[in-house]
Amino acid sequence: MSAIRLLVLGAVRQHGRAHGYQVRNDLEYWGAHEWSNAKPGSIYHALKQMAKQGLLHEHETAPSTAGGPPRTEYEITEKGSEEFLALLREALTSTYNQKPDMLSAAVGFMVDLPREEAVALLKQRIQNIEDWRTSVTEYYTPEDGPEQLGHIGEIMNLWLHSADAGAAWTRGLVERVEGGAYTFAGEGEPFVAVLAEGEENPYATGERHAGDDA
Repeated sequence: MSAIRLLVLGAVRQHGRAHGYQVRNDLEYWGAHEWSNAKPGSIYHALKQMAKQGLLHEHETAPSTAGGPPRTEYEITEKGSEEFLALLREALTSTYNQKPDMLSAAVGFMVDLPREEAVALLKQRIQNIEDWRTSVTEYYTPEDGPEQLGHIGEIMNLWLHSADAGAAWTRGLVERVEGGAYTFAGEGEPFVAVLAEGEENPYATGERHAGDDA
């Protein structure tokens, strides 16, 4: 699974319509350029590719007042929304070989789901972690320590500690969400996590590229 697809689709979806620089600006505002592959080139490439795939619809707007080429705005299609929600649901439950950027992106968009569904998916994540942990302990007994398998046992020790930490964090998140934290789909005005047109981004990298008006 690609975090960049989920991030870009989610950013466009939150705006309704957005041009490439807005999407890039939002992802930098969220810090995604630090914890994912959401770099300028990847963002613009993803926008163009997903437009070709029918996930986004391109709107050509008027040329800029500075005399530049027309700016392309993107709007998520019904197919794109289905793809976004499928990626989001999968990322919230996947555990095996999942990269941290995918989970981070999913947590950033979990409020796009109904609260009950988000809780159910997170509980499934916990179950998946526990099932995976059980399968590992068929070959490795934590109580006996990593030395039982030589230094290779430290690898399994790392995996189990990571799994236990992941399960504990997820349980805490479930508790907060069940307790009423955050505003989920259908519950009212959502938390505004996008920059308004022209609003200064305090986390921008300061670099501009040839595709910034795409």
